[in-house]
Amino acid sequence: MALNERDFFTEKTESKPMSLSCPQCRHRDDYQITWLRRTKKDRIPNGADSRDRAIFEKVRDHLYRVDDFVNCARCRRRFEIPSHQSMVFL
Repeated sequence: MALNERDFFTEKTESKPMSLSCPQCRHRDDYQITWLRRTKKDRIPNGADSRDRAIFEKVRDHLYRVDDFVNCARCRRRFEIPSHQSMVFL
């Protein structure tokens, strides 16, 4: 049976500042955004077949953004974080 991709990683949440501007009032500020850090395990999990081994060799450490929305510090409106910044390879 094929393994899930998450079986290859150790997951840990962390918070990082991100500079965003509100689309309604144009106020720019730093917001604390929650990220999920996925670190590749040192060994492949038990029960992996040859297809899983090929995938395990290709995967890399990365950050995956958990938060999709933030509230503006000035006008208190909720706005979406741009989706092109949702994953970062380390």
